[in-house]
Amino acid sequence: MNLRSRAGRAVIPALVSLVLGASSVAAGTVPAASASTAQGREPQYDLLISRGHVIDVKNGIDAVRDVAVKDGKIAKVDRHIDAREAERTVDAAGRYVTPGLIDMHTHLFTGPEDAYANGFLGVAPDGFTFRSGVTTAVDTGSSGASNFAEFKKNIIDRSKTRVLAFLNIVGKGMGGGDVEQDLNDMRAGPAAEVAQQNPDVVVGIKTAHYEGPEWDPVERSVEAGEKAGIPVMVDFGSNRPERPLAELLTEKLRPGDIYTHAYSGLRGELGEDGKLNPGMWAGRKRGVVFDVGHGGGSFAWEVAVPGMKEGFLPDTISTDLHIDSMNAGMKDMANVMSKLLTLGMPLKDVMAASTWRPAQVLGHEELGHLSVGAPADIAVFSLEKGRFGFVDSFGFRIDGKQKLLCELTIRGGEVVWDLNGLSAQVWKPGSGQGDSPDQH
Repeated sequence: MNLRSRAGRAVIPALVSLVLGASSVAAGTVPAASASTAQGREPQYDLLISRGHVIDVKNGIDAVRDVAVKDGKIAKVDRHIDAREAERTVDAAGRYVTPGLIDMHTHLFTGPEDAYANGFLGVAPDGFTFRSGVTTAVDTGSSGASNFAEFKKNIIDRSKTRVLAFLNIVGKGMGGGDVEQDLNDMRAGPAAEVAQQNPDVVVGIKTAHYEGPEWDPVERSVEAGEKAGIPVMVDFGSNRPERPLAELLTEKLRPGDIYTHAYSGLRGELGEDGKLNPGMWAGRKRGVVFDVGHGGGSFAWEVAVPGMKEGFLPDTISTDLHIDSMNAGMKDMANVMSKLLTLGMPLKDVMAASTWRPAQVLGHEELGHLSVGAPADIAVFSLEKGRFGFVDSFGFRIDGKQKLLCELTIRGGEVVWDLNGLSAQVWKPGSGQGDSPDQH
Protein backbone atom coordinates (compact mmCIF):
# COMPACT_ATOMS: atom_id res chain seq x y z
CA MET A 1 0.00 0.00 0.00
CA ASN A 2 1.49 3.35 -0.96
CA LEU A 3 1.61 6.49 1.14
CA ARG A 4 -1.26 8.23 -0.60
CA SER A 5 -3.61 5.28 -0.14
CA ARG A 6 -2.72 5.06 3.54
CA ALA A 7 -2.92 8.76 4.28
CA GLY A 8 -6.17 9.18 2.39
CA ARG A 9 -7.60 12.46 3.38
CA ALA A 10 -4.77 13.16 5.82
CA VAL A 11 -4.84 16.88 5.21
CA ILE A 12 -8.35 18.23 4.98
CA PRO A 13 -9.58 21.81 4.91
CA ALA A 14 -10.26 23.50 8.22
CA LEU A 15 -13.71 22.69 9.49
CA VAL A 16 -16.38 25.33 9.67
CA SER A 17 -15.74 27.31 12.82
CA LEU A 18 -18.16 26.53 15.62
CA VAL A 19 -17.53 27.65 19.17
CA LEU A 20 -19.32 25.43 21.66
CA GLY A 21 -19.90 27.13 24.98
CA ALA A 22 -21.33 25.79 28.16
CA SER A 23 -24.77 26.97 27.10
CA SER A 24 -24.81 24.35 24.33
CA VAL A 25 -24.74 21.51 26.83
CA ALA A 26 -27.52 20.67 29.23
CA ALA A 27 -26.65 21.84 32.71
CA GLY A 28 -27.44 20.10 35.94
CA THR A 29 -26.13 17.84 38.64
CA VAL A 30 -24.65 14.60 37.39
CA PRO A 31 -25.71 11.65 39.55
CA ALA A 32 -23.56 8.61 40.15
CA ALA A 33 -23.64 5.62 37.84
CA SER A 34 -26.47 3.15 38.21
CA ALA A 35 -27.16 -0.43 37.15
CA SER A 36 -30.81 -0.20 36.15
CA THR A 37 -31.57 -3.12 33.86
CA ALA A 38 -35.17 -4.12 33.44
CA GLN A 39 -36.26 -6.76 35.93
CA GLY A 40 -35.87 -10.24 34.54
CA ARG A 41 -34.22 -9.06 31.32
CA GLU A 42 -30.65 -9.71 30.33
CA PRO A 43 -28.90 -6.34 29.76
CA GLN A 44 -28.31 -5.58 26.09
CA TYR A 45 -25.33 -3.29 26.75
CA ASP A 46 -22.41 -3.40 29.15
CA LEU A 47 -22.22 0.37 29.56
CA LEU A 48 -24.31 3.36 28.62
CA ILE A 49 -23.06 6.93 28.58
CA SER A 50 -26.17 9.07 28.60
CA ARG A 51 -27.02 12.73 27.94
CA GLY A 52 -23.50 13.82 27.02
CA HIS A 53 -22.76 16.24 24.19
CA VAL A 54 -21.09 14.00 21.62
CA ILE A 55 -18.48 15.44 19.24
CA ASP A 56 -17.72 12.81 16.62
CA VAL A 57 -16.33 14.59 13.56
CA LYS A 58 -16.15 11.57 11.26
CA ASN A 59 -19.86 10.90 11.69
CA GLY A 60 -20.91 14.54 11.74
CA ILE A 61 -22.31 14.38 15.28
CA ASP A 62 -22.23 17.54 17.38
CA ALA A 63 -25.20 17.16 19.71
CA VAL A 64 -26.49 15.49 22.85
CA ARG A 65 -26.52 11.74 22.32
CA ASP A 66 -26.44 8.47 24.25
CA VAL A 67 -23.59 6.04 23.57
CA ALA A 68 -23.86 2.31 24.32
CA VAL A 69 -20.99 -0.15 24.62
CA LYS A 70 -21.03 -3.94 24.27
CA ASP A 71 -18.10 -6.36 24.32
CA GLY A 72 -15.52 -3.59 23.99
CA LYS A 73 -17.15 -2.05 20.91
CA ILE A 74 -19.47 0.86 20.21
CA ALA A 75 -22.91 -0.78 20.02
CA LYS A 76 -25.23 2.17 19.43
CA VAL A 77 -25.31 5.98 19.31
CA ASP A 78 -28.77 7.53 19.46
CA ARG A 79 -30.81 10.40 20.82
CA HIS A 80 -32.14 8.16 23.57
CA ILE A 81 -31.18 4.67 24.71
CA ASP A 82 -33.18 3.10 27.53
CA ALA A 83 -30.98 2.87 30.62
CA ARG A 84 -32.81 -0.31 31.60
CA GLU A 85 -31.05 -2.01 28.69
CA ALA A 86 -27.61 -1.36 30.19
CA GLU A 87 -25.79 -3.13 32.99
CA ARG A 88 -24.23 0.18 34.04
CA THR A 89 -25.08 3.78 33.19
CA VAL A 90 -22.97 6.94 33.42
CA ASP A 91 -24.84 10.24 33.28
CA ALA A 92 -22.65 12.64 31.29
CA ALA A 93 -25.07 15.57 31.22
CA GLY A 94 -23.20 18.87 31.05
CA ARG A 95 -20.09 17.19 29.63
CA TYR A 96 -18.58 16.44 26.24
CA VAL A 97 -18.24 12.88 25.00
CA THR A 98 -15.59 12.26 22.34
CA PRO A 99 -13.69 9.38 20.79
CA GLY A 100 -10.61 8.46 22.79
CA LEU A 101 -7.85 10.91 21.98
CA ILE A 102 -4.88 10.04 19.77
CA ASP A 103 -1.65 11.67 20.92
CA MET A 104 0.57 11.23 17.88
CA HIS A 105 3.83 12.52 19.38
CA THR A 106 5.07 10.89 22.59
CA HIS A 107 8.17 9.17 24.03
CA LEU A 108 7.32 5.95 25.84
CA PHE A 109 10.44 3.74 25.61
CA THR A 110 11.26 4.07 29.27
CA GLY A 111 14.26 2.28 30.75
CA PRO A 112 17.61 2.63 32.56
CA GLU A 113 19.59 4.54 29.92
CA ASP A 114 20.21 8.30 29.71
CA ALA A 115 18.01 9.26 26.75
CA TYR A 116 14.67 8.45 25.10
CA ALA A 117 15.72 5.02 23.77
CA ASN A 118 15.21 2.63 26.68
CA GLY A 119 15.84 5.68 28.86
CA PHE A 120 14.57 7.63 31.85
CA LEU A 121 13.40 10.58 29.73
CA GLY A 122 10.51 8.50 28.41
CA VAL A 123 7.41 7.63 30.42
CA ALA A 124 5.36 4.47 30.90
CA PRO A 125 2.22 5.22 28.88
CA ASP A 126 -0.61 4.06 31.14
CA GLY A 127 0.41 6.44 33.92
CA PHE A 128 0.11 9.53 31.74
CA THR A 129 -2.34 8.83 28.92
CA PHE A 130 -5.70 7.86 30.36
CA ARG A 131 -5.91 10.76 32.81
CA SER A 132 -6.08 13.19 29.88
CA GLY A 133 -8.43 11.17 27.67
CA VAL A 134 -5.72 9.56 25.50
CA THR A 135 -6.39 5.95 24.52
CA THR A 136 -3.88 5.75 21.63
CA ALA A 137 -0.34 7.11 21.99
CA VAL A 138 2.24 7.13 19.23
CA ASP A 139 5.88 6.87 20.19
CA THR A 140 7.79 9.01 17.72
CA GLY A 141 11.22 7.62 17.05
CA SER A 142 12.40 6.59 20.50
CA SER A 143 13.32 3.23 18.99
CA GLY A 144 14.96 2.31 15.69
CA ALA A 145 15.36 -0.88 13.73
CA SER A 146 17.99 -2.22 16.18
CA ASN A 147 15.95 -1.88 19.38
CA PHE A 148 12.32 -1.84 18.25
CA ALA A 149 11.85 -5.47 19.32
CA GLU A 150 12.85 -4.53 22.88
CA PHE A 151 10.47 -1.57 22.86
CA LYS A 152 7.63 -3.75 21.60
CA LYS A 153 8.24 -6.48 24.17
CA ASN A 154 8.70 -4.23 27.19
CA ILE A 155 6.25 -1.40 26.47
CA ILE A 156 3.88 -1.91 23.54
CA ASP A 157 2.82 -5.45 24.41
CA ARG A 158 2.44 -4.70 28.14
CA SER A 159 0.42 -1.47 27.99
CA LYS A 160 -3.32 -1.00 28.20
CA THR A 161 -2.85 2.13 26.15
CA ARG A 162 -2.81 1.35 22.45
CA VAL A 163 0.80 2.18 21.54
CA LEU A 164 1.81 2.75 17.93
CA ALA A 165 5.25 3.82 16.74
CA PHE A 166 7.23 5.88 14.29
CA LEU A 167 10.51 4.05 13.75
CA ASN A 168 13.62 6.22 13.96
CA ILE A 169 15.82 6.24 10.86
CA VAL A 170 18.71 5.88 13.30
CA GLY A 171 18.99 2.17 14.04
CA LYS A 172 19.66 2.75 17.74
CA GLY A 173 16.83 5.28 18.00
CA MET A 174 16.99 8.33 20.24
CA GLY A 175 20.11 7.34 22.14
CA GLY A 176 21.19 10.96 22.52
CA GLY A 177 24.45 12.69 21.62
CA ASP A 178 26.56 11.15 18.90
CA VAL A 179 24.16 8.23 18.49
CA GLU A 180 21.64 10.50 16.76
CA GLN A 181 24.29 12.13 14.54
CA ASP A 182 25.67 8.88 13.11
CA LEU A 183 24.87 8.92 9.39
CA ASN A 184 26.25 5.38 9.09
CA ASP A 185 23.43 4.12 11.33
CA MET A 186 20.73 5.87 9.29
CA ARG A 187 19.75 3.11 6.87
CA ALA A 188 16.52 3.05 4.91
CA GLY A 189 16.56 -0.70 4.26
CA PRO A 190 16.51 -1.99 7.86
CA ALA A 191 13.97 0.67 8.90
CA ALA A 192 11.61 -0.28 6.07
CA GLU A 193 12.07 -3.99 6.78
CA VAL A 194 11.14 -3.66 10.47
CA ALA A 195 8.17 -1.48 9.53
CA GLN A 196 6.94 -4.08 7.05
CA GLN A 197 7.34 -6.82 9.65
CA ASN A 198 5.16 -4.87 12.13
CA PRO A 199 2.43 -3.21 10.02
CA ASP A 200 -0.09 -3.23 12.86
CA VAL A 201 2.18 -1.15 15.09
CA VAL A 202 4.70 0.82 13.02
CA VAL A 203 2.89 3.74 11.40
CA GLY A 204 5.78 5.83 10.08
CA ILE A 205 9.47 6.75 9.98
CA LYS A 206 10.96 9.52 12.14
CA THR A 207 14.02 11.69 11.79
CA ALA A 208 14.97 13.98 14.67
CA HIS A 209 17.63 16.07 16.36
CA TYR A 210 20.13 16.06 13.50
CA GLU A 211 22.64 18.90 13.75
CA GLY A 212 24.61 18.57 10.53
CA PRO A 213 24.18 20.35 7.19
CA GLU A 214 23.29 17.23 5.18
CA TRP A 215 19.83 16.25 3.94
CA ASP A 216 20.67 12.56 4.37
CA PRO A 217 18.48 11.90 7.46
CA VAL A 218 15.40 13.31 5.71
CA GLU A 219 16.14 11.69 2.36
CA ARG A 220 16.81 8.27 3.90
CA SER A 221 13.65 8.55 6.01
CA VAL A 222 11.60 9.30 2.90
CA GLU A 223 13.27 6.37 1.14
CA ALA A 224 12.26 4.06 4.00
CA GLY A 225 8.76 5.54 3.99
CA GLU A 226 8.46 4.89 0.26
CA LYS A 227 9.55 1.28 0.64
CA ALA A 228 7.13 0.60 3.51
CA GLY A 229 4.27 2.77 2.25
CA ILE A 230 4.12 4.89 5.39
CA PRO A 231 4.56 8.60 6.21
CA VAL A 232 7.61 10.35 7.60
CA MET A 233 7.63 12.66 10.62
CA VAL A 234 10.35 15.30 10.82
CA ASP A 235 11.74 17.00 13.91
CA PHE A 236 14.09 19.24 11.93
CA GLY A 237 16.89 19.40 14.50
CA SER A 238 19.29 22.34 14.32
CA ASN A 239 18.45 25.29 12.11
CA ARG A 240 21.03 25.13 9.33
CA PRO A 241 21.19 27.52 6.34
CA GLU A 242 22.07 24.53 4.15
CA ARG A 243 18.68 23.02 5.03
CA PRO A 244 16.04 25.75 4.59
CA LEU A 245 12.61 25.00 6.06
CA ALA A 246 10.86 25.96 2.83
CA GLU A 247 12.90 23.41 0.88
CA LEU A 248 11.99 20.69 3.38
CA LEU A 249 8.28 21.47 3.11
CA THR A 250 8.05 21.99 -0.62
CA GLU A 251 10.65 19.61 -2.07
CA LYS A 252 11.82 16.96 0.39
CA LEU A 253 8.59 15.88 2.10
CA ARG A 254 5.69 14.19 0.32
CA PRO A 255 1.96 14.83 0.72
CA GLY A 256 0.97 13.07 3.94
CA ASP A 257 4.37 13.47 5.59
CA ILE A 258 4.37 15.31 8.91
CA TYR A 259 6.20 18.39 10.12
CA THR A 260 6.09 18.37 13.92
CA HIS A 261 6.93 21.24 16.30
CA ALA A 262 5.10 23.52 13.86
CA TYR A 263 5.02 26.45 16.31
CA SER A 264 8.50 26.10 17.78
CA GLY A 265 10.07 29.16 16.13
CA LEU A 266 13.43 27.38 16.25
CA ARG A 267 13.75 26.59 12.56
CA GLY A 268 12.51 29.67 10.77
CA GLU A 269 8.77 29.07 11.11
CA LEU A 270 8.32 32.80 11.75
CA GLY A 271 9.91 35.46 9.55
CA GLU A 272 11.53 38.70 10.67
CA ASP A 273 8.37 40.48 9.55
CA GLY A 274 6.39 38.67 12.26
CA LYS A 275 4.52 36.55 9.74
CA LEU A 276 4.73 32.85 9.06
CA ASN A 277 7.41 31.61 6.72
CA PRO A 278 5.70 31.38 3.29
CA GLY A 279 7.12 27.87 3.08
CA MET A 280 4.65 26.81 5.78
CA TRP A 281 1.72 27.83 3.60
CA ALA A 282 3.33 26.28 0.52
CA GLY A 283 3.87 23.04 2.44
CA ARG A 284 0.26 22.95 3.54
CA LYS A 285 -0.90 23.51 -0.04
CA ARG A 286 1.34 20.62 -1.08
CA GLY A 287 -0.25 18.30 1.50
CA VAL A 288 2.28 18.28 4.33
CA VAL A 289 0.67 17.66 7.73
CA PHE A 290 1.46 20.17 10.50
CA ASP A 291 1.57 18.77 14.02
CA VAL A 292 1.82 20.71 17.29
CA GLY A 293 4.36 18.46 19.09
CA HIS A 294 4.45 20.84 22.08
CA GLY A 295 7.30 19.25 24.03
CA GLY A 296 9.60 20.95 26.50
CA GLY A 297 11.06 23.40 23.98
CA SER A 298 8.92 23.40 20.86
CA PHE A 299 5.83 25.56 21.39
CA ALA A 300 6.14 29.34 21.43
CA TRP A 301 3.35 31.88 21.83
CA GLU A 302 5.61 34.08 19.66
CA VAL A 303 4.80 31.80 16.71
CA ALA A 304 1.44 30.29 17.66
CA VAL A 305 -0.35 33.61 18.24
CA PRO A 306 0.47 35.23 14.86
CA GLY A 307 0.13 31.85 13.16
CA MET A 308 -3.40 31.39 14.44
CA LYS A 309 -4.27 34.98 13.54
CA GLU A 310 -3.17 34.20 9.99
CA GLY A 311 -5.47 31.19 10.05
CA PHE A 312 -2.73 28.56 10.21
CA LEU A 313 -4.43 25.98 12.45
CA PRO A 314 -2.64 22.71 13.22
CA ASP A 315 -3.75 19.56 11.42
CA THR A 316 -3.02 17.47 14.51
CA ILE A 317 -2.56 18.27 18.20
CA SER A 318 0.05 16.35 20.18
CA THR A 319 2.11 16.64 23.33
CA ASP A 320 5.64 15.37 22.70
CA LEU A 321 5.18 13.74 26.08
CA HIS A 322 8.30 13.02 28.12
CA ILE A 323 9.61 13.65 31.64
CA ASP A 324 10.72 17.23 30.98
CA SER A 325 7.70 18.41 28.98
CA MET A 326 5.04 17.02 31.31
CA ASN A 327 6.61 18.83 34.27
CA ALA A 328 6.91 22.14 32.40
CA GLY A 329 4.54 24.14 30.22
CA MET A 330 3.12 21.21 28.27
CA LYS A 331 1.66 19.14 31.13
CA ASP A 332 -0.74 16.85 29.22
CA MET A 333 -2.94 16.48 26.15
CA ALA A 334 -5.96 18.24 27.64
CA ASN A 335 -3.78 21.22 28.59
CA VAL A 336 -2.36 21.50 25.06
CA MET A 337 -5.87 21.30 23.60
CA SER A 338 -6.96 24.04 26.00
CA LYS A 339 -4.15 26.27 24.70
CA LEU A 340 -5.50 25.96 21.17
CA LEU A 341 -8.97 26.80 22.47
CA THR A 342 -7.53 29.90 24.12
CA LEU A 343 -6.01 30.94 20.80
CA GLY A 344 -9.44 30.80 19.20
CA MET A 345 -9.47 27.35 17.63
CA PRO A 346 -13.10 26.14 17.80
CA LEU A 347 -13.78 23.22 20.12
CA LYS A 348 -15.01 21.05 17.27
CA ASP A 349 -11.76 21.62 15.39
CA VAL A 350 -9.69 20.94 18.52
CA MET A 351 -11.45 17.60 18.95
CA ALA A 352 -11.03 16.76 15.27
CA ALA A 353 -7.29 17.45 15.48
CA SER A 354 -7.06 15.13 18.49
CA THR A 355 -9.18 12.23 17.20
CA TRP A 356 -10.22 11.73 13.58
CA ARG A 357 -7.49 13.70 11.81
CA PRO A 358 -4.57 11.84 13.45
CA ALA A 359 -6.36 8.54 12.75
CA GLN A 360 -6.39 9.48 9.07
CA VAL A 361 -2.79 10.66 9.04
CA LEU A 362 -1.64 7.42 10.69
CA GLY A 363 -3.63 5.20 8.36
CA HIS A 364 -5.70 3.82 11.26
CA GLU A 365 -9.18 4.90 10.30
CA GLU A 366 -10.74 2.33 12.60
CA LEU A 367 -9.87 4.80 15.38
CA GLY A 368 -10.91 8.36 16.21
CA HIS A 369 -14.68 7.97 15.93
CA LEU A 370 -17.72 6.40 17.60
CA SER A 371 -19.12 4.39 14.71
CA VAL A 372 -21.00 1.20 15.58
CA GLY A 373 -18.44 -1.61 15.69
CA ALA A 374 -15.49 0.69 16.37
CA PRO A 375 -13.33 0.08 19.46
CA ALA A 376 -15.06 1.53 22.51
CA ASP A 377 -12.36 4.12 23.19
CA ILE A 378 -14.19 7.08 24.70
CA ALA A 379 -13.30 10.22 26.66
CA VAL A 380 -15.62 12.44 28.70
CA PHE A 381 -14.59 16.05 29.31
CA SER A 382 -15.91 18.97 31.28
CA LEU A 383 -15.17 22.45 29.95
CA GLU A 384 -14.27 24.44 33.02
CA LYS A 385 -14.88 28.19 33.14
CA GLY A 386 -12.65 30.63 35.03
CA ARG A 387 -9.18 32.08 34.73
CA PHE A 388 -6.43 29.69 33.75
CA GLY A 389 -2.78 30.32 32.99
CA PHE A 390 -1.19 28.54 30.03
CA VAL A 391 2.60 28.52 29.72
CA ASP A 392 4.56 27.92 26.52
CA SER A 393 7.89 26.13 26.27
CA PHE A 394 9.82 29.32 27.00
CA GLY A 395 8.20 30.36 30.27
CA PHE A 396 5.65 32.87 28.95
CA ARG A 397 2.02 32.79 30.10
CA ILE A 398 -1.26 33.59 28.40
CA ASP A 399 -4.46 33.59 30.45
CA GLY A 400 -7.56 31.83 29.20
CA LYS A 401 -11.17 31.58 30.30
CA GLN A 402 -11.83 27.89 29.66
CA LYS A 403 -10.02 24.64 30.19
CA LEU A 404 -10.72 21.04 29.27
CA LEU A 405 -10.70 18.54 32.14
CA CYS A 406 -10.89 14.80 31.51
CA GLU A 407 -13.51 13.23 33.74
CA LEU A 408 -13.67 9.70 32.34
CA THR A 409 -11.67 7.54 29.94
CA ILE A 410 -12.79 4.21 28.50
CA ARG A 411 -10.40 1.95 26.63
CA GLY A 412 -11.88 -1.02 24.79
CA GLY A 413 -15.06 -0.77 26.88
CA GLU A 414 -13.18 -0.72 30.20
CA VAL A 415 -13.18 2.32 32.48
CA VAL A 416 -9.50 3.15 32.94
CA TRP A 417 -9.77 6.68 34.40
CA ASP A 418 -12.60 8.14 36.45
CA LEU A 419 -11.70 11.46 38.07
CA ASN A 420 -14.86 11.94 40.12
CA GLY A 421 -16.30 8.44 40.22
CA LEU A 422 -18.93 9.00 37.54
CA SER A 423 -18.98 5.28 36.79
CA ALA A 424 -18.84 4.17 40.42
CA GLN A 425 -21.70 2.98 42.58
CA VAL A 426 -22.69 5.40 45.33
CA TRP A 427 -21.67 4.12 48.74
CA LYS A 428 -24.26 4.01 51.52
CA PRO A 429 -24.03 2.52 55.01
CA GLY A 430 -24.22 -1.23 54.65
CA SER A 431 -22.89 -1.23 51.08
CA GLY A 432 -19.80 -3.10 52.22
CA GLN A 433 -16.48 -3.13 50.43
CA GLY A 434 -17.69 -4.65 47.18
CA ASP A 435 -15.98 -7.27 45.08
CA SER A 436 -13.40 -5.04 43.39
CA PRO A 437 -10.10 -6.88 42.94
CA ASP A 438 -6.56 -5.59 43.22
CA GLN A 439 -7.20 -3.27 46.13
CA HIS A 440 -3.76 -2.42 47.51
